[in-house]
Amino acid sequence: MLRQIARQQDVIEIGPQGSRPKAAALVYAAEQYGYVYGEAHATGYKDSQILLRMYRDPSPEARSREAATLTAHPRAGIGGTVPGLAPGSLKPVPEAAGAVAVLKDLIAFDLSARYVTSRGQKVWCYLACVLVTGLLLATGPLVEAVASGVSLVLILAVALKAGRIHREKLARRLTEAGLIAVRDERGRQRFLRPGQQLPGHANPFAA
Repeated sequence: MLRQIARQQDVIEIGPQGSRPKAAALVYAAEQYGYVYGEAHATGYKDSQILLRMYRDPSPEARSREAATLTAHPRAGIGGTVPGLAPGSLKPVPEAAGAVAVLKDLIAFDLSARYVTSRGQKVWCYLACVLVTGLLLATGPLVEAVASGVSLVLILAVALKAGRIHREKLARRLTEAGLIAVRDERGRQRFLRPGQQLPGHANPFAA
């Protein structure tokens, strides 16, 4: 990450990283160099890793923040301190903990988008339960087949509701933190800082 920042790339990637707290801490560190969080994707085996993309903010405030960070942390990446992180670890320092917590929620919200199902997808899920029940009826006792089918439907319903409740809770926390809800070009809900545009180009702040 620090090598990408040193090259002053317009877009940098962080990861793959297996921990949301550690990923959020790295995002916070990159923001001190004038970058802003763009998006997160699940990758790797069973989507167990997180890949993050960040964009260089051309605003004067971001450039001033970068200059101050370079002055305060001249040896970052070569044995020196990294902004916002405890020495030798990816644990945020106390004064950065609040901002890192917001970033962790933002990453979690973006990652949870893959569990959001449309009405059509829900119908297909329930039809799959009916199909499984039918197969069980054809190969086993009636009572066991019906019980298994009902159990599948209940498990699916609970999982969908739990995912929706968790996503709504994250959305409330992000709104309380001052972020703004928007829709991207695919209709997905995203949260941006005031003045930020959706990712997809080198400058997410450009008009």
